Amino acid sequence: MKLSKSGLLVGLALAASAVLSACGGGGDDGIDDRLGISKPSVRVIHAITGGPNLDVLQNGTKTSFLNEPYKFVSNYFDVDTGSQLIAFNVTNTSTQLGSAAVDAHTGHKYTVVALPGATAAEVLTIDDPYDKSLLSDKARVRTLNASFNAQNIDVYVTTPAADLNAVSPNMAAVGYKTANPATGQDSLYLDGGTYRLRITTAGTKTVIFDSGALTLGNNADWLITTIPVDGIGALVPNRIKVLVAQSSTGAGDAQELVSQ
Repeated sequence: MKLSKSGLLVGLALAASAVLSACGGGGDDGIDDRLGISKPSVRVIHAITGGPNLDVLQNGTKTSFLNEPYKFVSNYFDVDTGSQLIAFNVTNTSTQLGSAAVDAHTGHKYTVVALPGATAAEVLTIDDPYDKSLLSDKARVRTLNASFNAQNIDVYVTTPAADLNAVSPNMAAVGYKTANPATGQDSLYLDGGTYRLRITTAGTKTVIFDSGALTLGNNADWLITTIPVDGIGALVPNRIKVLVAQSSTGAGDAQELVSQ
């Protein structure tokens, strides 16, 4: 029997749905996401250590994300295609810490991060085209360097016992206010398992952060963000910690990791 193209797509979608259900795929990892036909969506992250609680505005109007503290990660929320202005205000004031314009496209996910700078808050946007294949259960990982006091870093995600001298970084020479893979590119794909996150100054094996053992689940989606331990105006070079935003958990706090 010859199977039509539409029948094949339906079959693949049903199979992928079964895989996602079995492996615990989050609500932001649906069939429409993997087919690239979902509405554009945005999430916001408050990554300013010691910063004030924030209200999140979309196109000048307050969202439901109000009075949010450091480490807050919103769920992804759908937006219309085209230009969307996301702003962070100090809670219950008109004092804006920063904003970012998002050029929203179908099938893409966007992360807007309020992060610490040398003298004030900064805002950065990551465009994620979400090119995950229908039947994959691999985890997706991306790094964001939000540490102005660690201007260029190499990121290693390895088995716990791996010798750094024998491996290359998974994400190399990540500069301040940049992501790797870069905005507009798909995430790095890894098998679920036990890993160790180590961060070095770029081009060296000098470790400035060591997570110890971490569990990365199947279908996990991690944004690993480095930030200064001391927040805005931090003076000590390479004194950093890490926030891990996991999209499958919905709105809540990022996991904060300190060096072991």
